[in-house]
Amino acid sequence: MSDFGAIQPESIWKWFSVLCKIPRPSGHEADVIAMIRNYAEQRGFLTRTDQAGNLVVYKKAFAGYSEYPAVILQAHVDMVCEKNEDTKHDFYNDPIEPYVDDGWIKARGTTLGADNGIGVSAMLAIMEDSHLEHGPLELLFTVDEERGLTGARNLDKTLLSGKILINLDSEDEDELFIGCAGGIDTIAEFEPSLDDVSEEYCFYNLTLTGLTGGHSGDEIDKGRANSIKLMARMLHELQKTLNLRINSLSGGHQHNAIPREATADVCVPCKEKNRFIEEVKKWGGVFSKEYKDTDPNLNLSWKEIETMQYVYSKSFQEKLVHALNVCPHGVMRMSRDMPGLVETSTNLASVKETKNKIVVSTSQRSSVDTAKYDIASQVRSVFHLAGARTEHSTGYPGWEPKPDSPLVKHVSITHQKLFGKEPVVRAIHAGLECGLFLEKYPELDMISFGPTIKGVHSPDERVNIQSVEKFWNLLLEVLKTLPTK
Repeated sequence: MSDFGAIQPESIWKWFSVLCKIPRPSGHEADVIAMIRNYAEQRGFLTRTDQAGNLVVYKKAFAGYSEYPAVILQAHVDMVCEKNEDTKHDFYNDPIEPYVDDGWIKARGTTLGADNGIGVSAMLAIMEDSHLEHGPLELLFTVDEERGLTGARNLDKTLLSGKILINLDSEDEDELFIGCAGGIDTIAEFEPSLDDVSEEYCFYNLTLTGLTGGHSGDEIDKGRANSIKLMARMLHELQKTLNLRINSLSGGHQHNAIPREATADVCVPCKEKNRFIEEVKKWGGVFSKEYKDTDPNLNLSWKEIETMQYVYSKSFQEKLVHALNVCPHGVMRMSRDMPGLVETSTNLASVKETKNKIVVSTSQRSSVDTAKYDIASQVRSVFHLAGARTEHSTGYPGWEPKPDSPLVKHVSITHQKLFGKEPVVRAIHAGLECGLFLEKYPELDMISFGPTIKGVHSPDERVNIQSVEKFWNLLLEVLKTLPTK
């Protein structure tokens, strides 16, 4: 019995309960990998790991299915770690606290980890059940997907022999994904110059909270507010009419999440404080009105704080605020080939202060490689002109759709037979590990599907219970009826 009672499929929810108790931030997956490996070896399965930390479990074919082609099932074990500002949670030590709410599983104040914990749980449930009918399986558990797909990038090519791969990292029932965008990160690093603070200043903290946020691929086209962009916009305007000085500025956490919170410690001459407060109130109203539909819980607050020892120099402050204000964010271009699909986007993801440096992280995605590098170059130019040191990550490739592949046809037909309707077959703007797998195994026939998960990469993350059962039934039937040729 799982912590969720008797909801179905019970085997998946049992394993998801186990996963919620094991902290698994990106780069810290050793405990969950050890749990999976130990369980697999207790069941008598062969396992192999590589230097990157990825794990493969090999499950033999069910009796009578040895002629079936080997299938690779794949999910990543790490999760995005985001929490609400008022939630006390240590993702490196504390368990996730899931609960049932009106047909959904949610977490208390944090990301849930259904991305990609449901896929991992499905693979564990398949390992556990010796009566399932399928051919030989290679169950690939990858690490560090959310931080840069480094597990997939560094996968040992000798681990896998199958020519069919089913990725379990999608988030919409009744949809099959056959392609994804490629991506790259652009990082800017500033070394701020500082001034002392004179005594006639009053000191304030400005905080933006309650934004919706979300996945910077899947939800970049929803028009949701970016907390860093809003904070920079307000500071840009305030410094035009007030002698405003900034002591610190930060926001966002993950490179692949739309930032939901931002904060700035500022000061103004005490003789200007009333006008400052009125201006902040005005901007709170402006933001609430502009984003009343997409971010109904947006809140801009201010409070007086203790004195500060330094502020950014005026020249540096202007460069930083101008750069953040002008930095592009959102959809750059829609696909001309697939209606409704974002082709190219960029996300202003985070601003962090550390060791006398300010680090700005951004991420770019596109299904067109040249467009991906173009928008990354534009973002880099913005920060280069502001005096920052800039660099790009290695990036990752996209996955070109093959709508007529045998696997796509088989899964589509199976879905139609099970549920009485054709699935939507499409590409996704988010990044999947499939593009990296294709680089290592060009002959792979691949598809991705999963249950309905909303609010991914934010504390609003939730998974629809009914859709998990549909996902499970589709996966088992696809494996059971896979053509032998």
